[in-house]
Amino acid sequence: MKEEETTETIPKSNQHIDSLSNNKALKVMLENHLNAFNAVNNSLDSIEMSVVKIIEVLKKDSNSKIIYVGAGTSARIAVQDGVELFPTFGWPRKRVRFIIAGGNKALTKSIEGAEDLKNEKVHKIVKNIIKPIDVVIGLAASGSTKFTVDVIKFAKSLGALTIGISNNNNSKLEKNCTIPIVLDTGTEIVAGSTRLKAGTAQKICLNLISTLVMTRLGKVKKGMMTNLVVTNKKLSIRRKQIKLILSKQKGS
Repeated sequence: MKEEETTETIPKSNQHIDSLSNNKALKVMLENHLNAFNAVNNSLDSIEMSVVKIIEVLKKDSNSKIIYVGAGTSARIAVQDGVELFPTFGWPRKRVRFIIAGGNKALTKSIEGAEDLKNEKVHKIVKNIIKPIDVVIGLAASGSTKFTVDVIKFAKSLGALTIGISNNNNSKLEKNCTIPIVLDTGTEIVAGSTRLKAGTAQKICLNLISTLVMTRLGKVKKGMMTNLVVTNKKLSIRRKQIKLILSKQKGS
């Protein structure tokens, strides 16, 4: 019986990039990244279910928030998605929060032991952030990151909608969230380095979820960012162009 590949599996000898030429190593890494797209494609049903449930929660209460949870690479990917909701879609900043192992400083440097906090410390951090009316999205490539799993457990116990995005099957995150999304990307070219295709798959997944959620909430029309926030000259021009195009389509 073939052993299941995980993000920690050591790659086959013909994929050891330290033994390959630059050109071959780059090709091997690129080919390996293609698995990220396949993993997301195989999880589209779970992704769609997440979109539907997130919309239900956000429409039900104008105070509900989207809360991203993660440690290390997964936290940085989560923040990258969440911070774009305001400028791209005009989603209120007060309705987006981030719970990051080690705090904001962990976005730019490693905070040792941050993801291994004991339950009571984790609960103390999040108890005034998460409400039953919120959507909580936890990301952990391994699916076993203690900090992320504990936050998701706590959020679920409150009655919040919890979504767990992981890259390994049968993980603690998968088993303890409301809707699990397993992006089974398998072996990394550098064993355990989930900043590679596991991270790519997570980013694609979040792109799909947040973009479709915002679209269904009326933030996109005719394929355009009708609620974008003007913060510079370029965006001011784009906003005017969008209004002009929509007015012409309405009049025709």
